[in-house]
Amino acid sequence: MLLRGSIRDNFFYTRHLLGSALAWARAPAAVLNFNCMLILLPVCRNLLSLIRGSLMCCSRTMRRQMDRNLTFHKLVAYMIALMTAIHMVAHLLNVEWYNNSRQGVYDELSTTLSDLADMENTTYLNPIRTTNLQIPLYFAFTSIAGLTGIIITLALILMITSSMEVIRRSYFEVFWYTHHLFVIFFAGLVIHGIGGIVRRQSNMEEHNFTLCKDQADDWGKIPECPNPEFEGGPAATWMWVLGPMIIYAAERLLRLIRYVQNVQYRKIVMRPSKVLELQLVKKGFKMEVGQYIFLNCPAISQLEWHPFTMTSAPEEDFFSVHIRSAGDWTDKLIEIMQKLPEGAQGPKMGVDGPFGTASEDVFDYEVSMLVGAGIGVTPFASILKSIWYRFKDNDPKLRTRKIYFYWLCRETHAFEWFADLLQLLEKEMEQRGLWDFLTYKLFLTGWDQSHADHVMVHFDEDTDVVTGLKQKTHYGRPSWDKEFEQVRRDNPASVVGMFLCGPAALANVLEKKCGKYSDVDPRRTKFYFNKENF
Repeated sequence: MLLRGSIRDNFFYTRHLLGSALAWARAPAAVLNFNCMLILLPVCRNLLSLIRGSLMCCSRTMRRQMDRNLTFHKLVAYMIALMTAIHMVAHLLNVEWYNNSRQGVYDELSTTLSDLADMENTTYLNPIRTTNLQIPLYFAFTSIAGLTGIIITLALILMITSSMEVIRRSYFEVFWYTHHLFVIFFAGLVIHGIGGIVRRQSNMEEHNFTLCKDQADDWGKIPECPNPEFEGGPAATWMWVLGPMIIYAAERLLRLIRYVQNVQYRKIVMRPSKVLELQLVKKGFKMEVGQYIFLNCPAISQLEWHPFTMTSAPEEDFFSVHIRSAGDWTDKLIEIMQKLPEGAQGPKMGVDGPFGTASEDVFDYEVSMLVGAGIGVTPFASILKSIWYRFKDNDPKLRTRKIYFYWLCRETHAFEWFADLLQLLEKEMEQRGLWDFLTYKLFLTGWDQSHADHVMVHFDEDTDVVTGLKQKTHYGRPSWDKEFEQVRRDNPASVVGMFLCGPAALANVLEKKCGKYSDVDPRRTKFYFNKENF
């Protein structure tokens, strides 16, 4: 709409001053409005969970797209950055050409247009109202549009640079606080258009440019050509972003309401490898397998909320998370919990959620492949616990007939807190004669020579020396081609759901394998890739 507006007749004189740079400024502005409308929606978690829940009976593909909300959020952010850069450069050129026109550098018409003004100085075309030499930088710091443009750009630069993977993983607090500059960004964005740098003719009926453009010397002297008058267009950005801003404000209000609700500690356990298990109870809290929550500990920070996948099952009367030491916030939380007396309640904990993820769909597939790397096993703990409860209760709604579970860890201690659950499942499957239901493989990707020697000594024992399970631990990384080939061979004509909670590099590998081993014939085996995103 803005681009089309720039080629209307009432922009004829504006185009004469600015040339093609007018379109180069206004077209990115239109794209910016559209993308700024979209940028908040992918992070409205309650809205996404509501939509995802309403799609449970509908398209599997649509639900999988909903799980890529953060990827979409990043793509929109990159587009905003690109359009901001183009918009900014185009307007710097516009200011330069405005200034040159004011100095009489160009033709007579440009000079006459720049000299136009009324007593109130409101119907001008050229926003540079002085003949003193100005540079674009000076104008940028003395106009509403320029000043807000600088603030918006600086906020955007800080938000994008602090969102880089290396900063987000190592300095989450930096990412968290700088990302809240979005408040300043949107405030500046709404005010930005008020400046009215790009103006349009307002008296088209009195002043016909086709007749008067070549008679600039006679403007105001003959009745056919009165002086053209100009006005700034109304600020339009607020119309694009008001709806998403209200939705996001409602999200934050709901978070505040959940924050004040009381949360009780049922159990606090320090697991090996600096993994903290929190079992929590909250009135009215309901969850599904694989969902995640956000935690806030005011004793550490009033503002920071961190996502954690729940490891409990919906059938349990509490919900739990396993928290690995991975930054300042988690280190401080673990330190606080370690200092607590036996059986004491921990510090106040705010809980927001639960929110849906790809793992919710695991029981919609006849066959599922679950792949966890390190602490990325947490959503699958919830799934495997739920399976155990469903078998125990003889749940007739359980559609899944086969699960393949893979866990990759660098050190042996990481297996310890999860081995108890696997032992329960082993026992349950054995009692029910369902050994084929669950196939699990644990891969140790890091070990030393003393460990290797210890394994060799106990190799012939019935249970694994690392986990105590009947299934022996594998050393090294999986051969994914062999694993996919085995699954495809064992499950002809099946739809297989591949679920990953792990690093991006592993996600790229597994997504390609899903495409490679999916048969074109819809009557044969097909793999669907799903990844946890936070």
